Formats: sequence, C-alpha cells, structure tokens
Amino acid sequence: MIDQKMQIKHLYLRAGFGLNAREWMQRKDWSIKKAVNELFGQAEKSKPLATIAPVNGGIKSEDRKERFKFRTAEKQLVKKISVDWLLRMADPRESSLMEKMSLFWHGHFACRSRAGYLANNQLNTIRKYGLGSFKELVLAIAKDAAMIRYLDNHRNKKNNPNENFARELMELFTIGIGHYTEQDVKEAARAFTGWNSDKQGVYELKERQHDYGRKTFMNKEGRFNGGDIIDIILEKNETAYFITKKIYSYFVNEQIDEPIVKELADSFYRSDYDIKQLMLYIFESDWFYDPKNIGTKIKSPTEFTVGIFRQLNGVPTQPRALLRVQKALGQTLFNPPNVAGWGAGKYWIDNSTLMLRLSLPTSIFNSSNLAFSVKPELEDMGKKRIRKLSATIDLDPIIEMTEGLNTEEILETLQIFLLQSPLAIPQKRIQSFVLEKEEREKFLLNFCIRLMSLPEYQMC
Repeated sequence: MIDQKMQIKHLYLRAGFGLNAREWMQRKDWSIKKAVNELFGQAEKSKPLATIAPVNGGIKSEDRKERFKFRTAEKQLVKKISVDWLLRMADPRESSLMEKMSLFWHGHFACRSRAGYLANNQLNTIRKYGLGSFKELVLAIAKDAAMIRYLDNHRNKKNNPNENFARELMELFTIGIGHYTEQDVKEAARAFTGWNSDKQGVYELKERQHDYGRKTFMNKEGRFNGGDIIDIILEKNETAYFITKKIYSYFVNEQIDEPIVKELADSFYRSDYDIKQLMLYIFESDWFYDPKNIGTKIKSPTEFTVGIFRQLNGVPTQPRALLRVQKALGQTLFNPPNVAGWGAGKYWIDNSTLMLRLSLPTSIFNSSNLAFSVKPELEDMGKKRIRKLSATIDLDPIIEMTEGLNTEEILETLQIFLLQSPLAIPQKRIQSFVLEKEEREKFLLNFCIRLMSLPEYQMC
C-alpha cells in the first residue's frame, strides 16, 4: 500500500484532474475520509448551467441561407459550451468530482450534439443525475432531445418503429450484448414510439405516434412504455454488473478484478442503483489505493490538457485554441466518433498524438507555435499548423512550496507533486535542468514544463 500523501494524490487524479500546488500543500496530509467528504461536498454545491435558448427560437426558416446561418450559429454555440466546460474542469473553484463524473457519463451516453441548446441541456441532465440515481439518469437521457435526435427516436413511430435508440439503450447504455434478443429490441422500440421533443428541446410524448399495444419484453408482457422497458432492464443483475464494470475500468483499472467488480455490482444493485453510494464505496476502499492501480491509466486528451492548466494555475489566453488541440488529440467534446463513444488506454496514443502531448506543455507556457500533422479525417480544420498557445500562470504556490530548497530538493518536490511515480534521476543529470543565472520563477516553470513533457506525466 502506498503512503498517505500518494493516496491523496491518486484520489484527486482519479476523482478529478489533479491538485494545484496550493491545494496539494493543504490536502496532502488529509485522511482519505476527509478528502472524500470534501470532494462530494463540493459536488453537492455545484450549480446547474445557465439555460441556453435555441437560435431563432428553434423555428426553421423557409429561406435556405437563413437556415444555414442558424445552423452555423448553433454549431458555434456547441464550441463555446465545449470551451467553457474545459475551463470549468481546469478551475479549482469548481467541483472536480462533478466535472469528472460528467465527463464519464458524457462518454458513456455518447451523443453528438449539433446545437448549443441541446448540448447544454444534456450536460445539465448529466450533472443533475450523475451522482444520483442511475435509474433516473437513464430515463432522463431517454427523454433528452439531443439523444432523441442523435439516435433518430424522433422518427420512431407506431406504424414504422425505429430501433436505433432501443438497441443502443441495451447494448451500450445498460445491460450489454448477450442479455437481450432481437425481438426484445423490436418490442422496446415499440415502447419508445412517440418519445420526442418540442422546438425548445423539451421532452413531449407524441400520443398519436405512440404504440399503446401489448408488448413482450424480456419474458414479460404488458402495455409497456419506455419507462417500463428501463425498469425491466434494471431489474436484471446483469445491468448492475455492466455499469459497475465500466465505472471500475474508468476510475480504477482497465484490468478488471472480477471478484471486486462482482462485489461492487451486488452493492450497486441492492442500493437501487445509487451512483453516489457506489463511488463512495470505490474511493473509500483500500484496494482502490493498491499500487497496481496507481499510475496505470493513460490520461484521456481532456484529462491531460485540463490537468496541465489545473496543476499550474494556468488560464489560456486563447481558449478556443483548446478545441484544435482536443481535435488533434482525438477527443472533441459533444462530438464522439460514434455512439460507442471514445476508447481508452492505448486508444489515445499513436506517434502523432504522443509527440503533440510531449510538446504541449512547452508550447502552452512558452507561448510558442506548435506544429503537427493533421490526420486525414481532421482536414476540415483548414490549417496544418495550430495557432500559438499561451496562458497566464500563477507560480506563487510553486514558489512557496519550494522555498529554501536546493536544486535536488526542488526536483524531488516537483516530481512528487506532478508525477505518480517519481523518477530516479542520477545526480549528474540534475544540473541539466538548471539554466545558468536563471531567475527563480523561470527556473521553477522550466522544471515543471520538463516534468510535464515526460511520458510518465501521461499516466494517472
């Protein structure tokens, strides 16, 4: 078992995006119980996002040019919401646990949003239920306008059922492949007929399009609607296992420990799918802090980029440039590659993305241009060179943390702060980090940049 300080760092990396130097100095000696209580307490205080109205009131214009203008405006709003979310994740004043859980569920209920108000509404839904009842979360997602449109449920009518949402509900969102039949998909699709939304993105049941007939689903018979289908799915122990396994893989380790996951799944099922209780169970368990679970996860592009800014109190001076970085690294919020969402682990790393990751800290904090080759599928970005990245930074906490230390002690302190597994650097190499006659602030920043540019910083 690792020592208490490393446990705290592990907790805040997995339940959030890491700690800045001031937070680290305040919390490194906390008990796990105190830290967990603080994380959940902040999440409970987190407020919903401000509501965004659809462009032109959601009314489609008869004029082709006007329709194009409105669609463009909505797409720009999605980009703004994406940037705002990235900045919120990086902001130590915000709940890191709330944002991390929202990022997890955003990937689980993968959905491509082409309108700002739809993206905003869905994120609010996830934030509302993301640490509450999974049953309520699934039902809310089924009624979410962005999901309804993405999976074509607005085209799901009693005389012509569309199976897209019903299929993905079972395959990806709840119980998983192997626990339902093709007939179950057809019957579930009938139950969700007429589930639609108005022009404002508010759920409404189109009664004339809903199939009120009797249905047979998972060996049960009745005049089921969509809510009944969800209830029946959640009655299955397999659903609790499927969700728990995915949460374990994301927050603990991609190498599944079957006995532990089974224990978690049983507890999750008995709690009537209480997400908060499940996450408390995980973060307060001794096995969560086992060395085999430390530093084993490759940070997603969002975790990596947000972590850089968060740990060094950085604020990007050109926030929209983050969208280009995210796209180049392979994770654009509100635009997953498909309904299965993004992958994990080595999915994030290839030659081009690794080189970009390793050079990103230098580019951000030295305000330099960063060149990279754009993948064929990203050619619509229009340019092959990213714009200059820069950020304001508050190094005062780093200065305070290293006050009175010599070069070797500074390096050791910053390694412990920034890396999960501090490096064993020979004494003769330490001097290579030192620039002659360098000012203290620049010296410390360069230390941090070099450590963040190591492959080891890609892990959490």
